[in-house]
Amino acid sequence: MTDANQENSREFDIIVYGATGYTGRLVAEHLVREYGNSDHGPKWAMAGRSEDKLTAVREEIGAPSTTPMIVADADDPTSLEAMCRRTRVVLTTVGPYQLYGNALVEACVKTGTDYADLCGEPAWMAEKIAQHHEAAKASGARICFSSGFDSIPFDLGVLMLQKEAVTRHGSPAPRVKGRVRTMKGTFSGGTAASLGATMKAAMKDAKVIGVLRDAFALTPGFEGPDQPSGMVPHYEEDTGKWAAPFVMAPINTKNVHRTNFLRGHPYGTDFRYDEMVLTSPGDAGKAAANAMVDLMKNPFGAKPPKPGEGPTKEERENGFYDVLFIGEWPDGKQIRYAVKGKFDPGYGSTSRMLGETGMALLQSKAEGGVGTPGSFLAEELVERMREHAHLTFEAEG
Repeated sequence: MTDANQENSREFDIIVYGATGYTGRLVAEHLVREYGNSDHGPKWAMAGRSEDKLTAVREEIGAPSTTPMIVADADDPTSLEAMCRRTRVVLTTVGPYQLYGNALVEACVKTGTDYADLCGEPAWMAEKIAQHHEAAKASGARICFSSGFDSIPFDLGVLMLQKEAVTRHGSPAPRVKGRVRTMKGTFSGGTAASLGATMKAAMKDAKVIGVLRDAFALTPGFEGPDQPSGMVPHYEEDTGKWAAPFVMAPINTKNVHRTNFLRGHPYGTDFRYDEMVLTSPGDAGKAAANAMVDLMKNPFGAKPPKPGEGPTKEERENGFYDVLFIGEWPDGKQIRYAVKGKFDPGYGSTSRMLGETGMALLQSKAEGGVGTPGSFLAEELVERMREHAHLTFEAEG
């Protein structure tokens, strides 16, 4: 933020907007669990459309009865601007963002308030970059999209692999493969609604389809080399398994390239990157990989979950993920780096990641703009993920 006096005058450090929703409640729960008994914790508040529902959630998650509640509505820009003027950071889980996020982003940019969300809607993100990046730089607001499972493990995984690459080999890897080795988790209604809104937008506007297909849709003015598609199942000798399309690759790859772009291309201007899911060797792995092609067309099945629905507490706590990053050089050198997470990736882990993004923004000195967790926070956020979100980041071999 541009004015230290303005920063010190804010009533709150963090406001969780959408705290009565499924994921917003989990973010608030994380702040209670990690910082509720600390004298050094953030000054935070819960915000949503209904004071009665906020009161109920506050009691259910065991937040102190003194935890402030703020009534604000996506349909009332005045209430959103008033909320933003009271806090240094807004964490929002109110999506689909293309339907409910416009006024909040605008209010944060106008008031110089930091913002983080769970957005996986690249066409909307490209639009907000065009509309607000320069104004956010001027006001000091850090607008930090995709601060959950999409795309923190991937964004920061590539960043840490490249740091290791420079240490070991003196240069970044020009080619990196992101490979999901294992993952156990479920989708919520919010994720289904976001994908549904994106598909409806694509049917109305052909430009949206172009954004979805373009790996450099979030790097205006820069077009890198042709990228691996990640959409064709194939057997990989270096992993010994079949690789299949990954449903989150279209958003994660764009954020990885935006981080590289905003940080001045530390991975190189010739950087190539893709993401896929590993199945198993042999015919069974091939069949599973081919089945995932069909799954990409309808990842939620015949009855998608409704907004507000999500995995049970037991499902969240039993979830996990393991992502391998392989860096390659033309001369055959290779480096491997892994990011692993405890808890269901989309919700148990995502809620922790969003909460810690907010905490990291409080400490960051990065300039304003519309960016990514990797571009704004980099290794500061890696350390918070390790300490407070049950993620591990480490080189292999």
